[in-house]
Parts: sequence; C-alpha cells; structure tokens
Amino acid sequence: MDSMDTPRAAVDVEAKIAQIKVHMPNTYASIQEKARHIGGQAYELVRRGLRGERNCFYAIEGGRVVGTTFDASHPEISLVALSMVDLGVDSCVTIWPVWTRPWEINRGTH
Repeated sequence: MDSMDTPRAAVDVEAKIAQIKVHMPNTYASIQEKARHIGGQAYELVRRGLRGERNCFYAIEGGRVVGTTFDASHPEISLVALSMVDLGVDSCVTIWPVWTRPWEINRGTH
C-alpha cells in the first residue's frame, strides 16, 4: 500500500459514516446504544468494519449494507440470514462481535 491509499480509505470511511447517519437511522441508533455500553470502542469497531476488517461490524438496513461480513464460524451469520428472511429486506440488522467484557475488544478474544 502506498501513501496515496491512506487518505482515500479515510474519506471512504467518513462517507460511509455519513451514509449511516443519513440513511440508516436504526443502525445509527444501534451504534450509539453500543457506545453507551462499551464506550468509544464501539466507534472503532464500526470504523474497522467499514475499512474491510471482518468480525467487527456489519449492518443492513433498508436495502443498504455497510461494514464487512463476519466469518462463517460466527453465530451472528445465522442470525442475519434468519432475520432477513423473517423480517424482509427493509428490516435493520446490526452485527457486533460477541464479547462479555469491553476490554476484550482490543485483544480480539471471544
């Protein structure tokens, strides 16, 4: 990766965050709620997911998709599939990693 890629990635993340705020109100509310529970690490998980890192953040709302999918070994994937079938494509599904303690987020422990 050269230095030209870094600013572009930052702009893309900011554009995706703006998209969430404007067009995905339930997803945005979910992010804010998660931040109330685990602090600023929630926003870092969102940014990591928006940059393409798996197992951090993934959301679907109103036909829009943001973030990066989780590995198939994560149980959240089944939840997404079931929710989309049961609730339809206009539903909102926000996927977060499953951690019992916020400090595990930085270590990536489940």
